[in-house]
Formats: sequence, C-alpha cells, structure tokens
Amino acid sequence: MAKNERKSDTAAAMKPTARQAVKSPVKGDENLQRILLMLVLVVLLTFIIVPKGGLTPTDYSVGDVAPRDIKAPRDFLVPDDELTEQKRVETDKAVPKLYDYDTAMDKGVADQTLEILTSLKGSVDAGRTDAEQRAALESAFGVKFDKKHFDALQELSQRPDLKVRLTDLLSPIYRQKVAGNLNLFTADRGHGIVFRSLDTQAEIVDDANEKVLGLGELQDALKVAVAAATDLPGNQKKALLELLNPLLRPNISFNKNETEGRKQAAREAVKPVLIQVKKGEMIVREGDLLSAEQTLRLGALRDDGNRVAFWRNAAGLLLISLLLVCFAHTFAWKNIRKYRPQNRDLLFLGVTFVAQILVLKISIFISSALGSAFSYVDQTAYYYLFPFAVGTMLVRIVLNSEISLIFAIISAIITGALFGNSYAVMLFAFLTSLSGAHWVRHVTERSSLFRAGLRLGMFNFALVFALHLMTSRPFDLQLFYKLGFGLAGGLVAAVVVTGVVPLVESLFRYTTNIKLLELANMNNPVLRDLMIQAPGTYHHSIIVGNLAEAAAENINVNPLMVRVAAYYHDIGKTKKPLYFIENLGGQENRHDKLTASMSALVLIAHVKDGVEMARDNFLGQTLIDIIRQHHGTSLMKFFYDRARSRAEHGVEQIDERDYRYPGPKPQTREAALIMLADAVEAASRTLTDPTAARVQGMVQKIINNIFIDGQLDECELTLKDMHNIAKSFNLVLGGIFHHRVDYPEPVSKERVTDKVVKKNDENRDRKSPVEAKDRENPPAKSGTDDLKRLGMS
Repeated sequence: MAKNERKSDTAAAMKPTARQAVKSPVKGDENLQRILLMLVLVVLLTFIIVPKGGLTPTDYSVGDVAPRDIKAPRDFLVPDDELTEQKRVETDKAVPKLYDYDTAMDKGVADQTLEILTSLKGSVDAGRTDAEQRAALESAFGVKFDKKHFDALQELSQRPDLKVRLTDLLSPIYRQKVAGNLNLFTADRGHGIVFRSLDTQAEIVDDANEKVLGLGELQDALKVAVAAATDLPGNQKKALLELLNPLLRPNISFNKNETEGRKQAAREAVKPVLIQVKKGEMIVREGDLLSAEQTLRLGALRDDGNRVAFWRNAAGLLLISLLLVCFAHTFAWKNIRKYRPQNRDLLFLGVTFVAQILVLKISIFISSALGSAFSYVDQTAYYYLFPFAVGTMLVRIVLNSEISLIFAIISAIITGALFGNSYAVMLFAFLTSLSGAHWVRHVTERSSLFRAGLRLGMFNFALVFALHLMTSRPFDLQLFYKLGFGLAGGLVAAVVVTGVVPLVESLFRYTTNIKLLELANMNNPVLRDLMIQAPGTYHHSIIVGNLAEAAAENINVNPLMVRVAAYYHDIGKTKKPLYFIENLGGQENRHDKLTASMSALVLIAHVKDGVEMARDNFLGQTLIDIIRQHHGTSLMKFFYDRARSRAEHGVEQIDERDYRYPGPKPQTREAALIMLADAVEAASRTLTDPTAARVQGMVQKIINNIFIDGQLDECELTLKDMHNIAKSFNLVLGGIFHHRVDYPEPVSKERVTDKVVKKNDENRDRKSPVEAKDRENPPAKSGTDDLKRLGMS
C-alpha cells in the first residue's frame, strides 16, 4: 500500500497543478481578444468622459452659485465680446463713405447732346415731316421736344462749331462737384467722405470747405452760361437750354456696395479685446453668486485652446486608462488566486464598466438641469443619488469578491476623472461600491437585494456625513439634502441591480444565486422528470445535495451552488434509468446481459446526456461544467474487473482507458465536492451495519481513493478542506443512519422482514469500486490508515 502511494504521489507531483496551469500565459486568439477588448474599453471610456472640452459640465450663467473655489490653472486670455463689439462699432463709424467722382461728366453730357442734334440733322436730310422727326427722336433718346423750339434746334444742329460751343458751355459749370441729393450728401459729409476718381481710381478725402452744387444750382449755372452766349440767337438759347436741362447729371454718386464692403472688412480687422488672467488668480469663491465678468472668465477657461485641450485630454486619459486597466488586470492575475476571468467575463466587465460610466455621465447633465431648475439645492448634492455601486454589485453577484474588488478600484478612479478629478467623489464611489458588493455577497432571494440596498443607503448616509466633517463646512440645509440623497442612492442602486440581473443572466449565460434559487425549485420540469423517470437517482441527488451543502459551508464554498449542482448532476440518467442500480426496484439487472465494455459505454453516456440536457434547458455554464466533471476520469472498477476476468489470458488485452470516464477532472472546488459527495453517498448504501466507526472509515476511504487516483489534481482543494469535508459527511451520514429504539414485533413478522432484507442485500448490484472490499474487509482499520494518509487522524 505504501509503495503504491509513493508512486501515486510521484506521478501527481510530475503533473502540472491547476495553479501552474492557470499561471501559464494566455496564447493565440484568446490573448488577442483580451487585448482588443481592453483597447475598445479604454477608447469608449475616453470618448464618454472627455467631450465638451472638459470633464464635467461647466456652463455657468450669471447668478449661479459657485460650487467650489475656482482658480486659474494656467495663464489664459479672456475675450471681452462686449468691448470687442463696441470697438467694431466705432471702427464701422470711422470708415468714410465712398463717392465716385466722374471728372468727364461734362464731356459725357456734351457728347449726348451732340448725338441728339446730329440725329435731328439727319432726320431733316431724310425729308420726314416735323411730327415724324419729333416722334423718332423722343423714342430714341427719351427727350421731349417742344414744337415751338424744334425749328430752332434744327437750325442749331446745322452749325459747324456745335461741339466746341457745347464744350465751352458745360466745362465751366462741371468744374465743381455736383451731388444728386445735396441734403443726403451734406448728412454723409458729417461722417466723412472719400471721393474716388473713376478715371484714375485715385481717392481724395473730402474738403469740408469745398462747395458742392446740387442739380438745381447746376441748372441755374447753365442758364447763366447760355444767356452769356452772344453768338446764339434767343430762340436757339431757349431751345438749347430746354434740351440740356433733362440731360444734366451729378458728377459724384454714393457707392453703397463698396462702402459696406469696406465697413465689413474694417470690422473683421478688429482683433478681439482680451483680458489676461494669471495662473493662480482666484476667479470665484465657493458660494458666491457669479457675476457677468466671472461667468465670462469661467467660459474662457473652459474654451481656452478647446481643440488642442480636447485631444490632449483624450490622449492623456486614454493612456492612463490603458495603463490602469492593463496593470490592474495583470497584477490581479499574478497575485490574486481567485482572479481568473475568462474572455466572456472580461466582456461582461467591459460592458458593465462602459454602461456605468455612460449612466453617470448622463446623470451629471440631469443634475445640472435640476440644479438650474431648483436653485435652492446645490448641484453637487444630487451626486450622492447616483448609482455608483451598481457595477460592482453586479460583478459580485455574477462573479466573485476578488474580481469585484479590482472592478471597484478601477471604476472609482475613472469616476473621479469623470467628475473633474474629484478626490471626494472617487473616495465615495470606491467605498460605496465595496459596501454594496459586501451586502450582496450571499443573495439567496430577490428581496435580499432590497435589504442590501437599505444597508447601502445607511452606509452612504454615514459616509456623506463623514465627508462633510472633513470639509469643515457648517451644518446647513445642503447637508440634509446630501444625507437624504445618499440614503436614497442605496435604494436606487438596489432597484437598478434587481432589474439588470435577469438581463445579465440572459445575455451572458451566467448562473447567479438568484438563478440557482429558481433552479432549486423541485417543480422544475427537469427535476420533476428525474423524479418520475428515475426516482432512485432523484433520491440519491437529494442526499448528495445535503452532503455537499453541509461540506460547502465548512470549506467556504457557495452552498447554494453545490446543492443545486447536486440536484442536476445525474439528470443524464433519465435517458436510460433502468441501467442504473438505484432505479431497478427489484427488477432484473440489465447489465447482466451486456458485455463489460458496453456497460461502461452506457455509464459514460449519462454524463454526455446530462450535459446536453443542461444545455437544452439553459442551466448555465457553471452547472454544465460540474455535470461534465463530477466523475472526472475515474475508473469504473466493477466493469473493468469483470472485463479482465472474462478476457482470455494472453489473447485479449483490456485497456484501462476504455473503462474511465472521459473527464475532464474537477476544475473547481464545487465540482470536486460533488464528486466526493456522489461517491460517498453511493458507497454508504453498501454498508450492512452503518455504525459511526464504519461510516467514518468508509468516508475516509472514498476520499483517499479519489485523491490517490489523481482526480483532485486540477482543483484547489487542500488537505484541510478534505478534512473538513470528511467531518461534514460524517455528521450528515450519522443523521441519516441514526439508530432508533427497537420496537417489539411478532416473531413471524420479524422472520419475514429478515428474509426481505436478506434478499435485497443479495440482489444489490453497485458499480462503486469500494463495494466489494466493504463486504470483505472491516473498514475500521483501513479508515484509520486513510486518516493518517490524508493527515486527518
């Protein structure tokens, strides 16, 4: 026996332990998926937190109450829009109005007059009547010709020196500037005028002393000039004056488009008026009502270098988040034994993290709106109503305490950044998250979540009061608002978690304690089918559940998980219930007609069938793994020995691997506990006289055989755990096999009872590897040896 134990110990030492296997680095696609998941997580967090040029809403209005002391973190310039606009208006007024000056206007009027008279001369030469000539000229030039002056104009058109005479008449009167509306020109002159020559494009500033004529004065001057012409007869003077008056035009005109363009250019050229604020300068003190100037400075602080600041903040936060997430994950993986999240768990953590930060971001804007609507409540008071603990509570319910601790640390730091690098918010978020995770560590019913929410609210109440004491502020009305919101915040977190847990169970296929409570209901269709189809297996599962639950409480394993797993671990037997001894009920053993190898295949099939049924009924991956692992790679010794005894010596070779379950071996303490409880319950049925000593010896022997077979190599059960498991099993089995006082019965009835018991004992056919040895050898001595072997004596 000692030799075999040494060989087994050596073999076990050469096998990689579960701890060593877990420490090996994740390779290939799985590692790449984790890296990509972390990158996506930090990018999403960055672009949730950073937008709007800052980390928290800083849109202040005149009259708002300053939530805290705000100093200038750096030198910056404040644009004064009011002064800038005032300067632009002054610049606009200073732009002179532009008038176009046509220095050749006299020639233009002379040429037009000459053209009319030349046309008049041509019409005379054509031999047309006077009426026809007047009509044609009026249509061509738009000038009315008086009948009595028409003959004079005809005579005038015959003069050879007509062009010279017209120039002599018009040039003197156009030497001065002539405005179309002298009143408007005079008004514009008060704002400044610039004349631009149309010929040379040269600009001349208006001389206020220079006389400018109106069109009426120009006509008067023409009248004087025509009257002074001695070489013209009187009738021609009147006709010429009547012709020229409608043709006279001003030689200066206001250019509105050019003037407006120059004004706009001048406005745009005005640089903003900037007020310099020095680093460290106090902008506003907490509790002060914001003035217009302070509001202007706060807005400038927010918008200062907005684009550059955005990308710098984004890059910095991205890098910090990446370092934080990666290093926290790596540190926990290397140093915390129970921190072993799979890719599915990391996806759940990432989605929860992003959702929580997004909810907090939205809550900040809602609180800002509420702060404006209800000015008597400080905006920061609403922060204590936010569900900071929801993410950590979900992680604790779904996964474990170790992962929830890391989640709480990371989320608290990121939350502090979200709230403008607030140390108080970070501390509050971290402590309330830890408290929430603690109160939901053993949720056995949905109402437990509300009790946890109430306790969390009371914790928040005390935490808010403690933070207020640290600030040395007076006990004012705002403190009572914060205390009330803190108390309500715990209940809000509980309500949110209650609603989200079923969604998490559905989306990520997790089996939480709440889900386990639903599965523990004996009216579950799977358990009802097991009870009807395989009543012996059903009863066996109930006893295994009692054994495993008692042991789980002793070794600090989730007792609800192992109890429910025990109920479902043999559901695969419902496919072929009559091939398992506990369901025969006195019928013929069907394995008597099968070969040993075929019997082994039938037994192996119940594990595969159980896994398929669990998957079809959405029992969750945890229960599926336990069903798959609860036999490990153990040997079906009964059928293996039968095959060896029936094999022809030297002809047929019996491979032991054909008579072992496919595995894998138990990977968790829960699966190992189900394996031990399953084997112990089955073996306990073989005891003929279940005294306390025999039960103890049987329990130790089963545990020892499973340990020596290497079935516990890949889980984290310790020798101390196995010692506590053995004690729990002994206690439960002692209650099952308790003795009662013998009641007197008739002799004939006693004989019949003895025969029935003897017959049942003879027909009992078990597959346990220890049943034959229990009948041949007394267990007391071997039990003592097993205790010494396991260090449990």
